[in-house]
Amino acid sequence: MQFPFRKYQATGNDFVIVDNRDGKFAFSVDEIKKICDRRFGVGADGIMLIGKHPSLDFELLYFNADGSPSLCGNGSRAAVKMASNLGLVNGKAKFNAFDGIHEAQILPDGNIRLKMSDVKGIKSSGEGVFINTGSPHFIKWVNEINNYPVFEEGKAIRYSDAFKPAGTNVNFVERGKNNSIFVRTYERGVENETLSCGTGVTAAALASSSHQFVSPVTVKTLGGELSVEFKMSHDGSFTNIFLIGPAKMVFEGVLEL
Repeated sequence: MQFPFRKYQATGNDFVIVDNRDGKFAFSVDEIKKICDRRFGVGADGIMLIGKHPSLDFELLYFNADGSPSLCGNGSRAAVKMASNLGLVNGKAKFNAFDGIHEAQILPDGNIRLKMSDVKGIKSSGEGVFINTGSPHFIKWVNEINNYPVFEEGKAIRYSDAFKPAGTNVNFVERGKNNSIFVRTYERGVENETLSCGTGVTAAALASSSHQFVSPVTVKTLGGELSVEFKMSHDGSFTNIFLIGPAKMVFEGVLEL
C-alpha cells in the first residue's frame, strides 16, 4: 500500500499527517508503529488522519507511535496548520479530536492558539501532582532540569503501581524567572522523552498556578517555546485554557508499507 503524507513538527514534537477526507486510509497498530519508526518508516512521535466531519471543519484522529489513540496538543496545532494549507480553514478552525471538540486560531505571527478542554482540578500524587488535560499527566518539580535523568525517572513513574493499568505521561518542571517554567516530558505511547508535549506543557502551566504563577505562563521545552493561557476558578478548576505555539511543515512524500 502506498499513501501520501506530510511531515510536521510543533516545537520538536513531530508527526506524520495524512489527508484522509476521502476515507481511503486506515492503519493497523503494526502499520502505525512502522510508519513512526525512525529507521524503517518516516519517523514520528505520532500519526494523524484528517477526515471529514458532518458539521465541523474536520475530524482528527491521532495515534501515538505505539498505535494507541490519544489527544495531542502539539499534534492538534500541527493539524490545524495543515488544514489551513489544505484550504479547509481560514484563520479559525473547529474540529473534533479524541477528547471532544476543539477550537483554534492562526495568529498573525503564524502561531496556533488552540483551545484545550476545561480541567476540573489538580490532585496531589506522591511527590507531585496529577492533572488530566485530555491526556493524563504527572507533574514533578525539580532543580537542574538540564541534567535530570528524564528517561529513567519518567519510565519508572509511568509504569509505577500508582498509575496502573493505563500509566501516565510524566513531566519534570523547573521554575524560572519572569513567570516562566522549563518542562521536559516522558511521553506514554512514545515511551521516551520527546522534545515537547502540548498536553504536558499545559498541565505544567496549570500546576504552576499553585506556585503563584499567573496566566499567561511562558513554557520552555527542548524543542522551543510555548505559552499557556488559563482562567482559574475559586474551586480550583480551570477554564479558557489555550496552548499557543508554532507548527511547521517539514516535508511531504509518499510511503510504501
